[in-house]
Amino acid sequence: MSKSYVCELPIVVQNYAEKMLNETEVARQNGFKEIKKWAADNPHLHIRTDEKYILPFLRGCKFNLDKTKKKMENFYLMRRDRTEWFKNRNVLSGDIGELVKMGCLVVLKETHENQVVIIIRATAHDPKKHSLNDVLKGGKMILDVAVSEYELAQVYGVIAIIDMTNVKMGHAKQLSLTQIKHMVFAWQNYYCRPQRIQFVNAPHYINIFLDIFKKFMSEKLSKRVHVSYSGNSSLASIVDRSILPKDYGGDGETIEELGSYWYDKLVSYADWFAEDEKYKAE
Repeated sequence: MSKSYVCELPIVVQNYAEKMLNETEVARQNGFKEIKKWAADNPHLHIRTDEKYILPFLRGCKFNLDKTKKKMENFYLMRRDRTEWFKNRNVLSGDIGELVKMGCLVVLKETHENQVVIIIRATAHDPKKHSLNDVLKGGKMILDVAVSEYELAQVYGVIAIIDMTNVKMGHAKQLSLTQIKHMVFAWQNYYCRPQRIQFVNAPHYINIFLDIFKKFMSEKLSKRVHVSYSGNSSLASIVDRSILPKDYGGDGETIEELGSYWYDKLVSYADWFAEDEKYKAE
């Protein structure tokens, strides 16, 4: 039996959600009822019907039920098709744990103006040793946990900072046209909204790759992509220095500390990930 959601968000957050996402108690209950009925009518999708897992999709689509159904369908089809990302999600297996500890993707513990901040260190891994799919797999595991635990991400969205420091040809070669298409599809059908995608320490030739990425992006997402070619100083105007990792000139925890934190967190979710694997389309 699916579990019911009880809203415990502060009133100011609830008011924001009503204004920006069309979320009210009535809208939530109507949405839950309609999506559960739709899920029952489409058993081949194997959708999680606990309300806490339906709600992020409703919020991400501003409670437009047709858009919610389409995004959920795409999401569960992706979980079926992208086995390299969604099968055997065990942080103790293979290179996943090493990549998580390395801090290829970290979520800051504190929010910036209620937005959850993600730092993606796109070149932290060794392309001769690690596959890009393993990097993405570990990152998506962290995101699943973060969006579940940080409910504000569902309401206010996320800021994604993509650090391109020391990018090498080996990293670029991992980005095939098919891989780029899959990555963009994943972003656009994930259940939290990227409000800003900020590239930092980018080489000038990054525009060649961004032009390819943008061909697959919606116009709305494309407009949220920004590029800085300088060092980390530009981040101070995007995220409060108090929460930025020390590695980026801030006062927050280091990338190493955050990597260890998220590794331990994923270990504690081992049973959840094992059970979660069955939720995918046939």
